[in-house]
Amino acid sequence: MKTVDFTRMEDGTVEDYTLLAEHEKKFLAGLPNRIVIALEKLKNSFSGYKIDRLEHCLQTATRALRDGADIDWIISSLIHDIGDDLAPLNHDSFAATIIAPYVREECRWVIKHHGIFQLKYYGEKIGLNPKESQKFKNHEHFAAAVNFCEKWDQTSFDPNYNTLPLDYFIPMIVEVFSREPWTFN
Repeated sequence: MKTVDFTRMEDGTVEDYTLLAEHEKKFLAGLPNRIVIALEKLKNSFSGYKIDRLEHCLQTATRALRDGADIDWIISSLIHDIGDDLAPLNHDSFAATIIAPYVREECRWVIKHHGIFQLKYYGEKIGLNPKESQKFKNHEHFAAAVNFCEKWDQTSFDPNYNTLPLDYFIPMIVEVFSREPWTFN
């Protein structure tokens, strides 16, 4: 494989960076597959719930789908806990960073903050403030975050729920993560 000639970025040439852009384009094309692989790894992630983390993500996305959510919400719901393995203490920010270039700001913001909004359901039981999300009460996406947590996330730990399989969502994963990225933030 052809590589760049430089060892310091400041020494790179137009040709070097053109080559890297070509490699990046090919690498980006594989993102949907890497998302699927990362989701599959959640099957053997953090335990203690009645269902595994993959099933929880699938159930959250299934609920969003059945509630009439659009594809941005469905995919955001699907990967909202994808960071559990690598960023367990800030998994929400991890997931939001992944989806940021591909979905609208509302979805990104909600996923980034869903951990705080989830405290409503268990915060008091572990010594945390269940009303922590109130600091965002005037934010334009506050209601969307409440809705995401109330209807889709906190209800999705049910081993008897008719959850759609990962294969069902793969075409949507491909569609969203093959979009022209709108930001690098």
